[in-house]
Amino acid sequence: MSSSSSLSKLVRLKAADMGVTMQEHAFYCANQVLDAMDKLHCKRVAWTLKKEFDKAYGPAWHCIVGTSFGSYVTHSVGGFLYFSIGKVSVLLFQTAVELIEHH
Repeated sequence: MSSSSSLSKLVRLKAADMGVTMQEHAFYCANQVLDAMDKLHCKRVAWTLKKEFDKAYGPAWHCIVGTSFGSYVTHSVGGFLYFSIGKVSVLLFQTAVELIEHH
């Protein structure tokens, strides 16, 4: 696939509690990594999105990618996105990180 095809892929938003700019960032990143693959590697897509969002927006982001899965998650306010590109679904969400003090 060529990199120019990433813009033509249909992204279907399923659910969101996230600003539009962050959503577009996720769509762009997912398209970029999917376009670079000859064969679908869900774990690589999930790892790439998780690392990108940790770096851009702070921890702790979690990402689930696949063609069939169920989920039920708790997320931080403004940190939830569920979308698909073709047959691939992406669930991206953030949770709060709490430091544990050792006494």
